[in-house]
Amino acid sequence: MNIFRRELRAHRKGLIIWGVCLFLLVVSGMSKYSAYSAGGASSEVFDALPQTMKALLGIGSFDVTQMSGFFAMLFLYIELTVAIHAVLLGSGIIAKEERDKTVEFLMAKPVSRGNVITAKLLASLVQVVILNLVTLVSSLVMVSAYNKGEAITGEILQFMTSLLLVQFIFLSMGTALSALLKRPKTAGSIATGILLGCFVISKITDLTDELDALNVLSPFKYFSYERIVKGEGIHAGIAALSVILVAVLVIATYTAYRKRELNV
Repeated sequence: MNIFRRELRAHRKGLIIWGVCLFLLVVSGMSKYSAYSAGGASSEVFDALPQTMKALLGIGSFDVTQMSGFFAMLFLYIELTVAIHAVLLGSGIIAKEERDKTVEFLMAKPVSRGNVITAKLLASLVQVVILNLVTLVSSLVMVSAYNKGEAITGEILQFMTSLLLVQFIFLSMGTALSALLKRPKTAGSIATGILLGCFVISKITDLTDELDALNVLSPFKYFSYERIVKGEGIHAGIAALSVILVAVLVIATYTAYRKRELNV
């Protein structure tokens, strides 16, 4: 029995649905750019918004009449969407055997728990990469269709690189929670709650610089949109720490799953 292929087949329809949703999100978001870039009433409305409202909407200090600033605003919602997918995938792919009462069938096969986790993690990895590529291609196509100014292909690639790291963080968080909790069925709701908490923290720290220390608790704040828009790129140190965090969570997944008593 090839667990890797089995997991890919089991999640195929879900991945297609998520991919279509991401594509539509990018298309619908970019379709609004013409109104903003042309100036007029739409631009004046954004300019009139208080800074607090701009922060909550993800506008910040970005110039949404420019493609780079508009895409940075749109990217907030793209990132939140794929993060939800990653954390639900991670928690679900580990818990599904106990949820579906197929643990005994799986463990009766000549395969170790470590190999089971490896196959499930690889299947999850393939899915998040595919979703990332769908988002990348959709963004490149739609940006090229609406952009009348300087190309921002480099910035989009950096945004997607940061997105992939955020996906890995939430994916591994979901797998670790599912492996650690005695009731893995609850891992999805708990992981989603943590994700939403991280997002709320990112919005709170956008409102005041006095709480910037809280950014360490939110992967949504690990990579600065402003750095990317300004051409400064992704902070190498933050990227390295993100990889280390993912590694720690993956190790926790293996360790906890090998030791836990599975509910048959």
